[in-house]
This record gives sequence, structure tokens and C-alpha cells, in this order.
Amino acid sequence: MKSSRAAATIVVLALAFAVHSSPAAAKGLSPDFYAMSCPQLGQIVRSHVAKAFRRDPGVAPALVRIFFHDCFPQGCDASVLLTGNNSEQALGPNLTLRPMALKLIDDIHAGVEATCPRTVSCADVTVLATRDALLQAGGPYIDFPLGRRDGLTPASADLVLALPAPSFDVPTLISSFGNRSLGVADLVALSGAHTFGVAHCPSFSDRFMPIIDANPAIGPKFAKMLQAKCAKDIPEGTVTQALDGLTPKVFDNLYYTDLITRRGLLKSDQGLIDHPDTKGMATQFALNQLVFFNEFAHSMVKMSYMDVLTGSQGEIRRNCAVPNTRAEGIETAGDEGHAANM
Repeated sequence: MKSSRAAATIVVLALAFAVHSSPAAAKGLSPDFYAMSCPQLGQIVRSHVAKAFRRDPGVAPALVRIFFHDCFPQGCDASVLLTGNNSEQALGPNLTLRPMALKLIDDIHAGVEATCPRTVSCADVTVLATRDALLQAGGPYIDFPLGRRDGLTPASADLVLALPAPSFDVPTLISSFGNRSLGVADLVALSGAHTFGVAHCPSFSDRFMPIIDANPAIGPKFAKMLQAKCAKDIPEGTVTQALDGLTPKVFDNLYYTDLITRRGLLKSDQGLIDHPDTKGMATQFALNQLVFFNEFAHSMVKMSYMDVLTGSQGEIRRNCAVPNTRAEGIETAGDEGHAANM
């Protein structure tokens, strides 16, 4: 027992050093960035997120997904929040982003603007809302550095469509993450975000159509249950299945247990327990939640650094759904943000 505790302590210290020694610190990001300019920021975000979580715990996985879909294509610049022509939300990977979570970010930002006008970016509001929602769901506290600026334009279709797909095998996933300077440890840890939330039938129907897929293997009973459930998916995309059948509303490590028992919902998930480059870490996360939480927090912070805009780059949006001035390809006139999508 003492040796396992010592090992866990070493992991914590190593990860803490990795976070605090990141080169992103030189780009002007700091957990205390708004300490003087908007000291009420933390309380405003926590209040909104707690209220939303009490109403619907599904807001937590929805926010994590928005965070990932914003950061992966061109960095955490709130470009996924932009509406109008060429919006990222109109592209395939983002069609199932939950409107209620997008609106929550808008509502939080409006509250922040009322208290600290033109001070806090929509990108940082998204990061903070994700942090607090994870904590509400039982996950780790992530001490994100702040000071991001908002992007002026959406990511290109090519970048958005490069988001990892649920049908990817592990080598393709490793390549996809590697293209964004994320390693195998990041892939396995960030995949753990599927420990809560739901997926729509088109995302996992390849596990049993036209026959039960044996690569990677899926539990036969589980496959037949999914097959019967998705037979009722009319119109397509209306039926959902929990990504983690054990604790679907809690952020924990049981997602990795599902993989061991062949109940991984997505092909991209189940493959992690088979591939030699990912099996060891996935198994370790199944056995030790502390190790998973620390690696997940580290990878989330690492992702939040990618292609970050700071200083005079980008802008601080007044409305998260539109840039402050008309940017090429974006319509701002008459745009009411995400409220109309509820």
C-alpha cells in the first residue's frame, strides 16, 4: 500500500511539473490572469454551471465536447461558437453539439460582460465552464491558465473534418492526435471523456452492421442490445446510448472497465484495449482512477495551449456567436446567437 501511494505521489508531482513548466506560460497565460481585472469571474461561472448541472447533468459532457471540438481544429479560440456563413457548427462533427451547452456559454459570457465588460474572452469562458462542469460531475479540478483571446474566423472545413472520428482505428487515432502534437498518453487519457454522456446510433452502428464487428471485438450480448435499440432509430439520430453503461452521469474511470469487458461503445474506444501502444495505459487507468485523473488534467491543459491567441491577437468578443466586426464569410446582421437554437 505504501509503495502504491508513493508511486501515485510521484505521478502527481511529475504531472504538476509538466503543467507548470509548459512553454505556454511564456505566451502570457496564467491561472490568475483575471485576478485584478475581473475578480468576480470564478463565482459567475460557478453559479451558472451549478444551476445548469442541477437542471441537466448532461451539460457536463456537452461542455467537454465543445471544448474538444473548439480546441482540436485550430486552438481554443471560441471559433466553434461562431454562427453564420461558414460556421463550424454546420459541419458533420459538430451537428450534435448540444444547443443548451452552447447557450450556457453565451449566458455566462453575458453575465461576465455585465460585470467586467470587454475583459474576458469567450474562449476562456468556455475553458472555465468546462472545468467547473467536470468538477460537478465528480471529475478532477483542472487549474487551466487563462488569458486566451477569441478568434476572428471559424476554422476551415478541412480542419474541422480532421477531428478524430468514432470509426477510427488506433493507428489512425495516433496519427490524428500526433498531427496536433498530442501523444499516445494524451489520446488514451482524453478518450476517457467518454466516461459520461451519450452517442447517437450513427456513431456506433458500424459495431453491428451488417454483421457484428470482430475488429475490435464487441461483447455479443452488448452488440445485439445495441442492434435492437438502433432498429428503432427513426428518424435517424434520435436514439442515443450511454457511452459508459456503468455510471453514465459521473466522470470516473469506469469507461476503461467497459473496454476490458468488451462494452466499449465506439470502435475508436474499444480499440484502445487491444492495441499494444495503448493497452497498458488503458488498463492502468481502469485500475487507478487517480492516475487517470492526473493524466486527463494534464492532457486537457496541454490541449488548451495549442495555437493559443494572446496579447493583441484576435479579440475579446462582445457576443460569442459573432466577431466584433464583420469578418470575411461571417454574417453578423440580425444574428441572435445560440438562443434561437434551443
